[in-house]
Amino acid sequence: MKDVLTGEYLEAKNLSEQIAAGMEPPRFYLEKKREIEASRRLFTDAPMVMAGLNIVEDRADRIGHGLTHVRKVAIEAGAIVIIETKGMSSEEAVKRKVLLVHLAGILHDIKRKEPEHAQRGAEEAGRILKGFDLEERERLGIVEAIRNHEAFKPSRALDDPSLQIISDALYDADKFRWGPDNFTETVWMMVAPRKVPMPALLKRFGRGLQGVEKIKDTFRTPTGREYGPDFICRGLEIGRKVYEALEKIYGSQ
Repeated sequence: MKDVLTGEYLEAKNLSEQIAAGMEPPRFYLEKKREIEASRRLFTDAPMVMAGLNIVEDRADRIGHGLTHVRKVAIEAGAIVIIETKGMSSEEAVKRKVLLVHLAGILHDIKRKEPEHAQRGAEEAGRILKGFDLEERERLGIVEAIRNHEAFKPSRALDDPSLQIISDALYDADKFRWGPDNFTETVWMMVAPRKVPMPALLKRFGRGLQGVEKIKDTFRTPTGREYGPDFICRGLEIGRKVYEALEKIYGSQ
């Protein structure tokens, strides 16, 4: 991503990364390292996931958050599935659900730059997945999960209750990104293509922090409710420090 950022955006991103590097990582990465690594291995070893990732890479210019975002969402959603299904399903059943949430994760922002991107993305994912070796109920589960992933929008229970975890894990992993990643990656990827002047961005920064604060109460799985608020609190701390630093540079302009 750095090679597409220049000038004040690149400087602001570097500043954000420096601030984040001086803070402890979210607890999820420390306490659930084993599950994250298990999900990562399944992600890289699945031909179906790699095929989906190739499709996403071919459309990278139309995905607002970037490939780093979708990989993180997929892998961390997989970790949530592993945590939430521990002792409840066979190993093969868990792996299958992890595969499904990995596919949902890499495809969830396929229409990120369009209005109603969750609905449009669900429709596009449904078309893409017709070429994959999935049962119809699995394909529909992924489609419904993608439709449900947008913040502050009503969610709909999946037609197959056994796949509800796919939808809930996708949502929570996506909203983990509203923590530190929001200020070290996402905000700069969103504003740079629009060439938003830094003083104008700073005027909206406070309102943006309030929106991030509200996401704390929306996590859907027990794992999300346990670790999600920690992501958000750490992200807000970074955001406030970034705002203070940038205000000193650009506030008088």
